[in-house]
Amino acid sequence: MSNFLDSMMRRLSVWYRRSSIQVVISLSFTIVAVIGMILLGSALLLRFSSSTDALLAEDSRRILDQVNLNLDSYLRSMMRVSDTMYYRVIKNADLAEDSIGAGMNLLYETNRDTVVSIAVFSQNGGLVSATPLSNLKRQARPEQQEWFTAAAEKIENLHFSTPHVQNLFEDPDYLYRWVVSLSRQVELTRAGAIESGVLLVDMNFGGIEQICKNVDLGESGYLYLIDGDGEIIYHPRQQLIYASLLRENNRAAAGYEDGIHREKFGGETRQVTVKTVGYTGWKLVGVVPAESLASNHIQLRLFGIFVVLFFIFFLVFVNLGVSERIAVPIKALEQSVKELEAGSETVDIAIGGPYEGQHLGNSIRSMVSTMRQLMDDIIRQEESKRKSELDVLQSQINPHFLYNTLDSIVWMIENNRYDDAIVMVTSLARLFRISLSRGRTLITVGEELEHARHYMTIQKMRFKNKFTSEIRADGEALGCETVKLVVQPIVENAIYHGMEYADGDGEILVWAHIEGEDLYIDVTDNGPGMRQEQVDRLLREDGGPAAPSRGGSGIGLRNVHQRIQLTYGEPYGLEIESEPDEGTTIRIHLPVRRPGGDGEEARK
Repeated sequence: MSNFLDSMMRRLSVWYRRSSIQVVISLSFTIVAVIGMILLGSALLLRFSSSTDALLAEDSRRILDQVNLNLDSYLRSMMRVSDTMYYRVIKNADLAEDSIGAGMNLLYETNRDTVVSIAVFSQNGGLVSATPLSNLKRQARPEQQEWFTAAAEKIENLHFSTPHVQNLFEDPDYLYRWVVSLSRQVELTRAGAIESGVLLVDMNFGGIEQICKNVDLGESGYLYLIDGDGEIIYHPRQQLIYASLLRENNRAAAGYEDGIHREKFGGETRQVTVKTVGYTGWKLVGVVPAESLASNHIQLRLFGIFVVLFFIFFLVFVNLGVSERIAVPIKALEQSVKELEAGSETVDIAIGGPYEGQHLGNSIRSMVSTMRQLMDDIIRQEESKRKSELDVLQSQINPHFLYNTLDSIVWMIENNRYDDAIVMVTSLARLFRISLSRGRTLITVGEELEHARHYMTIQKMRFKNKFTSEIRADGEALGCETVKLVVQPIVENAIYHGMEYADGDGEILVWAHIEGEDLYIDVTDNGPGMRQEQVDRLLREDGGPAAPSRGGSGIGLRNVHQRIQLTYGEPYGLEIESEPDEGTTIRIHLPVRRPGGDGEEARK
C-alpha cells in the first residue's frame, strides 16, 4: 500500500511539471477556489443559522415599536380631547350661569371620527352634560361603573378602561358599540363653589383594532393586546377565545417584561416579543411559532448550499477559459493600477493580451471614468440634499394653529366682537404673508419680528390677555438676514409652556441686538422655567420626540436649531438658559449678514 501511494505521488509530480501553464493555473485556481468556497460557505451557513432567530426577533421588536407608536398617537389624541374639554371648556365655565354644551359639541364635531361620546357627571353620578348621546338608559348607574370609580381613585391621572359595549346612553343607531372609556376626575364650578365631577370620553374601539389588525409577523405569527392584568383588549381570534374554542397565554404574558422571551404553550415552543404601551399599562404581545423559525433556517441553508455550488461550478469553467495568456496583461494592468493608487489623474490603463485581458482593461478604464463622474455627482447631490433638508424642516407646519385661530374668529363674530375679529383676521393675513415670503427661506430680522408680533397679537386675543409682550430691536439688527420662522416657534413655546397657567401676569420679551460679528435674538419669559437636565435634553437628537405644542405650528425648538445650523453652520443655533420659578431665555445666535451678501440664498 505504501509503495502504491509513493508511485501515485511520483506520477502526479511528473504530470504537474510537464503540464502547460494554462493547466497549472486553471487547476491551482480551481482547487483553491473550491476549498475556499466550501470553507467560507460552511462558515457563513453556520453564522447565518445562528443569527436568524436574532434577526427575526429584531424584526418583531421593530414591528411592535411601530405599532406602539401608532397606538400611542391614537391614545394621545384622545388625551388631547380630554385635556381640551377640561382646561378650555369646563375650567372656564360656571355651571350656575354658563353652559358647556356648545364647547362640548364643537369638540365632538372636530373629533367625531374617533370619539363616540363626551359626557360630564357630578360626584354622585348625575349627568351634567353630554354629546351627542344624552339620554341615559333607565338601568344605568354611572357611579357604580369601573371607569367612574377608577377616575375617583386616580385624581391626578387619566384612566383607560378595557373595551366594553357602550351601556350608558340610549343609542338609536347602534345596539352594541364597542368603546374604550377615558375618564378623569375634574373640578366643576357652580355659583363660585368648587365641586368634584367625572369627565368621560368614549373612543371608538375600531381605531385600536385597525392599528393592531394590519400587522405582519410572518405566515403564522400574530399580535395581540392585553391590559396590565392580562385581560385581552385585542386578539385576531378574539371571538374564538371568548367562546372557549381557543386558548391564549395572556395571563403569563402580563408578567413578562419588555423584550423577547421563549415560552412553551399548547405543546409548541414560541418566540414572544412584549412591548408596554406607555402610561396605560397595556402590553403588545407578538407571537412567532418555533416552526416558522425552523422553516426560515431550512430555506436559508438550501439557499446557501445552492449559492456555494453555483460559484464552485462557475469558477471551474471560468478558470479553464481565462487562464491562458493572462500573466503579461495582468502585470501591465497592475502597473497602471499602482499609478492610479499613487494619485495620477492622467494614467493610461494598459489594454492588451487576449480578449479577457482587453475587456478587463476596458472595464477598469470605464470604472475610473465612472468613479470620477460619481464623485462629481455626489458633491452635487450633497448640496441638493442640504437644501432639501432645509426645505423639509421649514415646511413642518401643523394646521391646528390655523384651525384654532379660525374657531376664535368665528366665536368673536358670533358674539358681536367685530372689531376683535377684524384685528385677528388682519394679523392672521399678515402672519401668513410673511410666512410664505414668495418662497424665500431667508428674510430680514424686521420681517421676522413683524411675523412674531402678529402671532403674539393673535395669541393674546385667544388667551384673553393672560400675558403681555414687548419687542425691542437695535436699528442695525432690523436689516440683517435671518432664517425664516425662527422667532415665532420660540414665542409659541413660551406661550404654551410658560404662559399656560399665567393669570394676567405673564411677560414675554423679544430683543434683537448685535454684538461684534454676531446677531442675537433673545426670547425671555417669566414662566415656571426648567431644570438643567430638561434644558440639556431639548436640543439633543436623543432627547426624545420633538412634539409640537397643543394647537401650535408644529415647528419645535430642535427644528429651529437644525435649520439655523443647516444654513449657517454648527457654531450657530439656539442657546437656552432657564431656572425653575425664574423663567426661561432662549437665544438665537446668527451671523451678521445683510440681504444680498454672501450665502446660498443671497445668490439666488
